[in-house]
Amino acid sequence: MTRKNALFAGHDEGGRTWGRIASLIATAKINGVEPFAYLKATLEAIAAGHPASRIDELLPWNYMPSS
Repeated sequence: MTRKNALFAGHDEGGRTWGRIASLIATAKINGVEPFAYLKATLEAIAAGHPASRIDELLPWNYMPSS
């Protein structure tokens, strides 16, 4: 299914980007994390200026949903 979805990415870089996003989604699922909530929180943290030196905190297995 992934090959079929990525077939019309439009460009090689689009295909690589799709691969990165699909990998993050799959890794979140494997770690029992809801992918949409994880991606939303991660993108918000990056937009808010999360330091690159602490990027490990944003990995799916370190994600703690806020209640």
